[in-house]
Amino acid sequence: MTDQLDPIEAEEPAGGSVLARLRQRIIRGELPPGTRVTEDALAESLGVSRTPVRLALRSLEQEGLLTKTGKRGLVVRAFSTDDVMCAVEVRGALEGLAARRAAERGPDAPLLAALDEAVQRGRALLAKGHLVPADVADWGALNSDFHAALVAAAGSPVIADAIARNNHLPFASADSITLDIGALDREYDKLRLAQVHHELVLDALRQREGARVEALMREHAWIGVRYGRLL
Repeated sequence: MTDQLDPIEAEEPAGGSVLARLRQRIIRGELPPGTRVTEDALAESLGVSRTPVRLALRSLEQEGLLTKTGKRGLVVRAFSTDDVMCAVEVRGALEGLAARRAAERGPDAPLLAALDEAVQRGRALLAKGHLVPADVADWGALNSDFHAALVAAAGSPVIADAIARNNHLPFASADSITLDIGALDREYDKLRLAQVHHELVLDALRQREGARVEALMREHAWIGVRYGRLL
């Protein structure tokens, strides 16, 4: 599947994200489907303590990359490129619906403030004209806040639950985006485009343009898996 998805080649330092490194191993096939994963073995191979590994495994299970199989514990889940693409498309459709509902309901001041805060954090992160490794986690946090606020603003438990279920599929969640620390120049361009999307979404919400904001969110979902090859 690595031939069709954007390449993820990050080799992070010991202090980098254990979650990103394990996600990378799965997508490269270094941890093939059916592989049993344990805290001790992974901590030793990554040169870290068990605590960050435990947290990373919990996140990977929530993302759908690991699954519980009885007494064997956690194993790597089998998935295909088609699975990933379909799940991303579903997320785009659901988040687009959430955004359209928020626009048509009339975005309230707390929502606009939350989205604007995430936008301002993105501007500050990109203002220096390049990325440093620490920016990867910072972007992940602001991106998560942006998407969560937008989904909550739809005021629909049905949409929120559907997105939550879809997020358990491999690489479907907005939180599962992984950036290549070995090619931060390219990733800067990707994040700059994502930032433009965020700002356009905020503008469309302010203007109560439901159809426009829905289309923007549908397109925005593809940044993590398709846009890298175009930059």
